Amino acid sequence: MSEPLLAQLSERLARPVGESDRLRARLHLLDWLACVAGARRSDVAGRSGLLSMPLAGAALLGNVLEMDDVHRTALLHPGPVIWPAALNGAPEKLADVLDAAVRGYEAMIAIGGALDAHHYSLWHPTATAGVFGAAAAAGSHWDFSRDTMISALANAGSVAGGLWHMRHDDVMTKQWHVYHAVSTGCDAAMAAFNGITGPAALLEGPQGLFAAMTQEPGPLADNGDSWLIHTVSFKPFAACRHAHPAIDAAMELRKAGTLEAPFHVETYADALAFCDRPDPVTELDAKFSLQHAVAVVADGRRAEPADFTEAAIEALAGLRAQVTVAEDPAITARYPAHFGARVNGLELVDTRGDPERPVGEAEIVAKMHNLAEWGGLSAKDAEKAVDVALRENEAGAVEKLLEDWLT
Repeated sequence: MSEPLLAQLSERLARPVGESDRLRARLHLLDWLACVAGARRSDVAGRSGLLSMPLAGAALLGNVLEMDDVHRTALLHPGPVIWPAALNGAPEKLADVLDAAVRGYEAMIAIGGALDAHHYSLWHPTATAGVFGAAAAAGSHWDFSRDTMISALANAGSVAGGLWHMRHDDVMTKQWHVYHAVSTGCDAAMAAFNGITGPAALLEGPQGLFAAMTQEPGPLADNGDSWLIHTVSFKPFAACRHAHPAIDAAMELRKAGTLEAPFHVETYADALAFCDRPDPVTELDAKFSLQHAVAVVADGRRAEPADFTEAAIEALAGLRAQVTVAEDPAITARYPAHFGARVNGLELVDTRGDPERPVGEAEIVAKMHNLAEWGGLSAKDAEKAVDVALRENEAGAVEKLLEDWLT
């Protein structure tokens, strides 16, 4: 009889983290910091008293701009959850924070990858799987034994949740899900540290998470001898990830001088379920609108935060009216391993920022500068963040950066 899934995952988390893994983690740290910096002027920042606590505020802000990193097959955003958890109660050395983050990404993606389409239709995987990632990151700081890590993961997962219904209103629930995942995972790790045990078969047991939330769960995601953080995509555009393939294809047409109205988008079913919004009203609507996303590109814009404001919604109404969307079953069949789209006949199987079409350090540094400016920070502030994320050795430098930004 095979060991419980959380026991298998805990053994995997005990592996040493290598220097190449830490270098990859630094890029994701910089990417997350860029997202937090850009969200400083958002409604969430303006209306939440939690920003007086820098890590809590950062947990709320990391997802606001819809530019946080993403894992395609797990269909979740690890960065906004994992970095606040990895920094919570962090040791002195940033290397230990990076190791904790690598382990947090691993647990969150591994479990997220086992969740099925039924789960994704109702549940927000960043929240559901996020509690596991936060617990793993926090447990890494205390060098948990196998059994203690099992308990932390199991107890965090025993209260996993996060319903998608918030997509129907212009509310802050999505950001609250991230905050909840961070705080719940860290609390579960602290409880395990203090001897609170949890059920090892929490995932696959008869009344466990899979039974409650899935119809056809898969195996835990893995990346062989490597860590799953290397399979995460970066987001270059300020819109829902499901809109990125259409943005990318439209940009390729524009570069070739062949992007002309009318515009017809063919993509996978989930992209339509989340982003078929021909008449956006709010900034959130626009970020989840295929029609608006293509209109942004047709207008010569770069799909940055300014291109999804209410002013942009009004300005692009005419172009948006010339965009039609439809499902292509062949593109759906390749999803979620490939997020693709076809715009006016040009098809892209993979999207910029995916491992197959990667962005490098220079692009993420540029993203930091762009979003820092959008968030009201200076170029000097942005460069300091780049230096902290990519070259700093002391964990306190990251916390000091967030304190300066958010309090």
